[in-house]
Amino acid sequence: MRGKIVKGIAGFYYVHAEDLSIYECRARGIFRKDNVKPLVGDNVELEVLDRQERTGNIREILPRKSRLIRPAVANIDQALVIFAILKPEPNFNLLDRFLIMMEQQELPCAVCFNKSDIATEQEREELRGAYEGCGYRVLFISVREREGLKEVRSFLQGKTTTLAGPSGVGKSSLINYLHPRAEMETGAVSEKIDRGRHTTRHSELFALDGESYIMDTPGFSSLQLFNMEKEDLRDFYPEFRAYEGKCRFRGCAHVSEPGCSVKEALSAGKISDVRYHNYTVLYEELKSRKKY
Repeated sequence: MRGKIVKGIAGFYYVHAEDLSIYECRARGIFRKDNVKPLVGDNVELEVLDRQERTGNIREILPRKSRLIRPAVANIDQALVIFAILKPEPNFNLLDRFLIMMEQQELPCAVCFNKSDIATEQEREELRGAYEGCGYRVLFISVREREGLKEVRSFLQGKTTTLAGPSGVGKSSLINYLHPRAEMETGAVSEKIDRGRHTTRHSELFALDGESYIMDTPGFSSLQLFNMEKEDLRDFYPEFRAYEGKCRFRGCAHVSEPGCSVKEALSAGKISDVRYHNYTVLYEELKSRKKY
């Protein structure tokens, strides 16, 4: 039987199988011998040991089409970065860090703003302009008022999607709406392995149907840029790409140089002030970072 690993914890792997049941599995020793570690998101072949108890062994890890470094998961198709539009007000610097992280891993990404029912039309349009203007799809939802959720479902359909965002923005509420059994399934697994649900932070996939999955990740309060030099940062701002090669100086950092086409586009309102400000802040952070 085939399935997908939806959680890995304490040496056990929980596999959502073709019969739509979740099996508690161990990995065969051959994986350790070959230095292969099963990941959440892996498609696998499993051997059922006890259908009633839903236990089994993972016999084979099927070829991966992708692998993310952070979080360490496999076969993710896209990302949905979730922030609240208000309460708490969005930290745009943190939002851009998430988007850069997804760009680094070449993962298609959309931005979702929750609690849109308490925002004005002007606030929504400013956010739409800032992020749609640089190529990201922008969704506005209110989980509490059940607004915009059909569009989210459509975005998720047929894909394995990682949800990312800080704590307190409604990520868990969205997951519980999309998959009402999420808390029940998580609690049952936690009870079975005698671990508290809130004491272990881990990535977990939830099956929305036979072909659509969402992955919850722990909330972040800060996010360090990794494996990046300051000169690389501009490559992860898609809105700069139309102006590359048009600056007076080759290798222009788009910060303080004269004759910079990116800064000219900023002055003309073609690039978001918020996005450009975050770029300069992150550039200075990378510039001042100590190298060891």
